[in-house]
Amino acid sequence: MKYQKTIRLKDGRECLLRNGTAADGKAVFDIFNLTHSQTDYLLSYPDENSLTPEQEAAFLKNKAESADEIEIIAEVAGQAVGTAGIAHVGLKEKVRHRAEFGISVDKVFWGLGIGRALTEACIECARAAGYTQLELEAVAENKNALALYKSVGFVEYGRNPMGFRSRVNGWQELVLMRLELKG
Repeated sequence: MKYQKTIRLKDGRECLLRNGTAADGKAVFDIFNLTHSQTDYLLSYPDENSLTPEQEAAFLKNKAESADEIEIIAEVAGQAVGTAGIAHVGLKEKVRHRAEFGISVDKVFWGLGIGRALTEACIECARAAGYTQLELEAVAENKNALALYKSVGFVEYGRNPMGFRSRVNGWQELVLMRLELKG
């Protein structure tokens, strides 16, 4: 799946949103490890990253060649500062209408509009791929993320009080959210 768009950030800088390619393997590996070290709201810790830069490159190549999945990179001044993507929940007939959404942005760039732009880009790509539902899970304490997701149309459909077991904070409640893309 292909995507490319340039946006203007709240501080006036330009940010390029584009699908990742094999050439981005090292940059995406590095930004993954950075963002996962900056917050306790993401699924994993940097030491749990199971991919090497070469495996990340292969992952990005597969996403770029996919008709229904994508990994989008946000770049400011040529530097990867965040990623977001959609992946199918499954290929079985009963679930192939559903896609999962995930996002992470370098903390230095929080509050500049990158998260919103990546989220909206993934929604656009999910619609183009023919999904009828986009899903995510967010830590209940992550009020800024929840507000963003609600503002673009996601609705809460449940909670998992023991969704994450943080090394730092113990149990973290997950908010399950979904966005209907078409009927």
